[in-house]
Amino acid sequence: MYCILDIETTGGQFNEEGITEIAIYKYDGHEVVDQFISLVNPEKEIQPFVVKLTGINNAMLRSAPKFYEVAKRIIEITQDCIVVAHNSSFDYRILRTEFTRLGYDFIRPTLCTVELSKKLIPGMESYSLGKLVRALGIPVTDRHRASGDALATVKLFKLLLSKDTEKEILISSIKAEIKSGLTPKLLDIVESLPYKTGIYYIHNEKGDLVYIGKSKNIKKRVNQHFTGKTNKCKKIQLEVFAVTYEETGSELIALLKESEEIKINKPIYNRAQRKSIFQYALYEVLDDNGYLNLRLQKADGRKKEITAFTTLQEGKNALFRITEKYNLCQKLNGLYETQNGCFQHKIKECNGACLGKESPDEYNQRVEDFINEMTFENNNMIIIDRGRKVDERSAVLIENGIYKGYCFYDLNYQITNVEVLKNIIIPMQNNRDTRTIIQSYLRKNKVLKVVKF
Repeated sequence: MYCILDIETTGGQFNEEGITEIAIYKYDGHEVVDQFISLVNPEKEIQPFVVKLTGINNAMLRSAPKFYEVAKRIIEITQDCIVVAHNSSFDYRILRTEFTRLGYDFIRPTLCTVELSKKLIPGMESYSLGKLVRALGIPVTDRHRASGDALATVKLFKLLLSKDTEKEILISSIKAEIKSGLTPKLLDIVESLPYKTGIYYIHNEKGDLVYIGKSKNIKKRVNQHFTGKTNKCKKIQLEVFAVTYEETGSELIALLKESEEIKINKPIYNRAQRKSIFQYALYEVLDDNGYLNLRLQKADGRKKEITAFTTLQEGKNALFRITEKYNLCQKLNGLYETQNGCFQHKIKECNGACLGKESPDEYNQRVEDFINEMTFENNNMIIIDRGRKVDERSAVLIENGIYKGYCFYDLNYQITNVEVLKNIIIPMQNNRDTRTIIQSYLRKNKVLKVVKF
């Protein structure tokens, strides 16, 4: 649990500043669950330059509560939370100073979104809150007021959580919970999970990741782990301390994140998925008669594949569909063994390439049409699909045939410029698995829109 806050002060000498406004948003990693916003009477004059910057003047604060009157609420809302702020050393120091004046030792773990941004979004022109959120396309209102800046920090932090592929932020949160002595039971864990599409992370008692999975129904899938009888399920049941999750809305993004994060974090119970899960591939082979055959074979990294499959049966089923859709020959594609023409020719669904009745040029053109549709080579496109909420969309960016990453955007801020999209994209690895996941998903599922540019 995180408390994302922003504080406005009177200005003045170091450790002599007073708080004029405070905004705290309690954030569970998915949504704001509580909030506290208040002007504060600092019992001292505000520096003139601060009045110009924030718009908060001395007259506005005369009837505002003094710090000791809001101190209890601040302690309550931040209890068992990690304090997050943009330049947290400043906000945390100011809070601790105010509590010290009351004789209370205020201690909370902290995270700084400036430091996290420098690590997870390198190369930005500026890391000041205003310039950073503007460059990332994050809407902000009431700039230099506690509530506006804290809300902008919530949105920035949400983006940083998505970009944190090594899950350092998540693991630090779990370790903070362990220190507080929480020991949730399996049923409590399942109850806290949503019936939503996304990624889930299973942690052990040290906070380490032991398993990463994806599902269209996170609650149902985790429940299967907790009630399963396989050796892996039993080991997970013994070791689990906490389950965290990240909603993606889009199943394609869930598949891509799962593949990458397993390879990066190498959880102990994801051994099989650390390597490629696509063991069979489809290749084009030119036969002695000049016809292009589509052949399903064991994946071979030395050969250029068209697409790949997790099992032989999945590959065969797909090849039957491809053969039918593009009016190809089952015999040439190795799906029908015969010395004569294929069965499809008898029912007039094959043009007779298996008997030499159709010219190689005509037949091969349809094979090439299929290959061109399947490969991303030199393609520039954005795959747009549902987001995590009704008013949000997801986007997967492919540039020059290379998978660049994904992002979410608000429907109120339509992405019409690819350069703006590139600023908010969460970079991901481009490899054989990601290309195959995207190909396979587009082959089997409908998305909202594919925009080519």
